[in-house]
Parts: sequence; C-alpha cells; structure tokens
Amino acid sequence: MSGADAESSEPARSVEIELKFDVDERMPLPDWSALPGVASVGAAEVRELDARYLDTGDLALARRGFALRRRSGGPDAGWHIKGPHLGTGRVELHWPLGDAAADDVTVPPAILAELSDLIPDAALALLARIRNTRTAYALRAADGGLVAEFVDDRVTATDERSGTTRSWREWEFELGPAAPAAPEARAALFAAAAAAVYAVGGRPAASASKLARALGA
Repeated sequence: MSGADAESSEPARSVEIELKFDVDERMPLPDWSALPGVASVGAAEVRELDARYLDTGDLALARRGFALRRRSGGPDAGWHIKGPHLGTGRVELHWPLGDAAADDVTVPPAILAELSDLIPDAALALLARIRNTRTAYALRAADGGLVAEFVDDRVTATDERSGTTRSWREWEFELGPAAPAAPEARAALFAAAAAAVYAVGGRPAASASKLARALGA
C-alpha cells in the first residue's frame, strides 16, 4: 500500500482476507499445484519483520478487537490499525513510518485521532514485540496476477508486560488482488488451500492473531 505522510489524517485502507495455520518446526511446505486459478508459485522472498504493539493498561483496543502496531521491514512497513475480524476479513489502516527512529513508538497525532472514539484520553504503552522471519511466496494466475500470498513465519514474541517470550512457526494464506470475487470461487480456493496444508500436517490456527498468541491467548 502506498500512503500519505505519517502525519496525514487519511490512511491507506485495505481488507485483509486470510487463513492462518499452526505448523510444526520441520513441516514441509504445501503443494499448491491443485489450487484453482494458480498457474505458478514465485521464488521465496525473505523478510525480517519487527513489530511493536501498543494498547492501554486495561487493553481497551484488544477487548474491542483492534490492534495498533508499528512495524518495520517488508513491503508494508508502517503504522497499522487492524479492526475486528468479520468472517475471514479484517479492515486495516496504514500510515508510513516517516523519519522517526527505529525504536520510536511515539504514536503520530493522526493515528491518535483515528483511535479517539475507542480510547479517549487514554495513555498507550508498549504491549508486545513480535519479530518474525517471514518467507513469502507469490501464487500467480496465468496472466501474472497475484491470486494469493503464502507466507511461512518463524516468530519470536515478547509479552512486554511480563517479559515472557514465546516462539513458534505458522503459515498464512492471504488473498491478493487477482483472487476470485465470487463467493463460491473464493470458498473453493480457500478449501483447496486448507486441503493442501492439512495434507502435510498443518492445522487451523489456535489463536486468532500473532498478538493474541504473544499474550498467551
């Protein structure tokens, strides 16, 4: 996503539609050859991601299904607000990082304004840090369009409240701009993706998000 300046009140908006899976450390990658509409799988692209999540002391954002993070690394580095899950979809707002130092988690005014109805006058503090070595694969249609992106994540997360660190591996399968729009075709793609994952021993994710797992949920 491209975005305006970090101080802008107009973030870029997208809808994240994905499946998440828990996998074992040595599990082989799925075979995507049977996925409808997928003609090729791109080369592995490694991304080093470092995300810091913030919330109020009483977890006002998390209790409402929202998450606020500052993430560096990867093509969508920046500030993000993720909204509650609606089925398999989740609205995401994105602002670029700007010129702030890598460890600066001072929330820009535009983002505070966006959150003002949820946390009026509440102080935000560091909740968790999630570092992730991500290997991404582009699943493309015959014309080159991005049907989906599959990512193999190796995660190390720290609950900043307790100092507890957890590590795990997980997979995500996220729809791209060339994914089918019709509900039946989209359901068929998701079913085929899940079947490919289950065939190598993967299973549905036990936690709704990396943040939830970082916090022990």
